[in-house]
Amino acid sequence: MNSYSKDKKNMKYLVKIIDVKSTDELEGAWNNNDYMELLTRFGYPDAEQLKTTELKEYLFMAISDFEPNEAAAILLDYKLSNVLSEGQIDNLSNEMLRVKVSENYTEIDLHHNLFNINQLLYKAYNGKFPQAKVNIVEFEITGEHNASEEITKETVLKALSYGLSDNNLMKRLLSDQLEGKKSFPEAEGIAWDFQNKGTHIYSITISEKWLTKNDFTNLEYECTVEPFVDENEEE
Repeated sequence: MNSYSKDKKNMKYLVKIIDVKSTDELEGAWNNNDYMELLTRFGYPDAEQLKTTELKEYLFMAISDFEPNEAAAILLDYKLSNVLSEGQIDNLSNEMLRVKVSENYTEIDLHHNLFNINQLLYKAYNGKFPQAKVNIVEFEITGEHNASEEITKETVLKALSYGLSDNNLMKRLLSDQLEGKKSFPEAEGIAWDFQNKGTHIYSITISEKWLTKNDFTNLEYECTVEPFVDENEEE
């Protein structure tokens, strides 16, 4: 059983929020190879003859020939057949029309892919699917005495939590993880597209379910990040 160690090495950081941008589409989520393969799966026979600038437009037209749940199933199979069963894909393809599965599906690690699938369908069907949004947070984080410890998704989410209101969902549901009392595997699925931009500047993409611009009550602050240590593994 995991336990909470009081002898852990805590790290102090200075955090400065630079920008929080909201978007409903992630750059690079789909590429031309994806469009070509999906055109084939949606029954368009001559995708290789299209100009690259036409691929997305023709894909949307091909998608619109299908019922929304059928199109959702094709996209889910393309992206997630390695982790979802046929039954799960069938259920999700219908559920996607009613709820934001990229926020509510039980497997947090799949939220990123589900968001990209949902948004492609949202645009192809002109809003028949629920619209989901994400936030791209750019921030500066500097360790005490310019410490060189690796900045990870877990470190970032713990540090950012100090600047958030108590009503923030992540703080309410995952307080033990943020405080280092429990392990925090959810961090990998919550923080998407984590980038190191150099000179202590980073950015993360995160669903608005977990964090919005209005959640920030402090834009510059000091904090102490407490790592989780499994004492049983240390013995």
